[in-house]
Amino acid sequence: MPGAVSVPAEQLCQLPPLTWGWSRALCAHRIHLMAGRVPQGAERAAVAGEMEATFIENLRHAADVLAQEDMVGLVEPINSRITDPRYFLNTPHQAAAILEKVGRPNLRLQLDLFHCQIMDGNLSRNLETYLPLIGHIQIAQVPGRHEPDSPGELNFPYIFKLLESLGYTGYVGCEYAPKGDTIEGLGWLRSYWESKGMKPGGPRKATE
Repeated sequence: MPGAVSVPAEQLCQLPPLTWGWSRALCAHRIHLMAGRVPQGAERAAVAGEMEATFIENLRHAADVLAQEDMVGLVEPINSRITDPRYFLNTPHQAAAILEKVGRPNLRLQLDLFHCQIMDGNLSRNLETYLPLIGHIQIAQVPGRHEPDSPGELNFPYIFKLLESLGYTGYVGCEYAPKGDTIEGLGWLRSYWESKGMKPGGPRKATE
């Protein structure tokens, strides 16, 4: 789905059939609607108003189409300090403001704690503030973007307890690059299950 970059209307019409085919095959009910990048050579501040207006218009269109399939669209702020300097949507505050302007109940915030920490920090307050908007959470350690128990800035045992105390029942996606073997790298998850008295392969919504 196109985001804050203008595209011909016919391209908008071509995307849904392909998207629905993949989503049905994967039993996916939520889709990440990417915002796109600030054009090469343009100043972010100079094009921000036009890009936001385009994004809002496209999100409304996408939300209405998704509603016909009983699907949810997710918008994700991606940090512009390290990962993608030109990405238009880069903070949860910006995303929340845009979602309010769009005004569609089937659009939610996809909060990646890696990006949020780099752009803003203050994760506890951000989770508390934006929980009503959150439709999906992703995790990775900062700054290496590896497993949650790898050395870094984030205290994931605390974060997991906070999510539980806030009543979050959605999915937590593991969007990180394993430092080594994938299975060995999931040791943190086994430890988490054991700390909760769960057996490996516990509730699906504990992670994905």
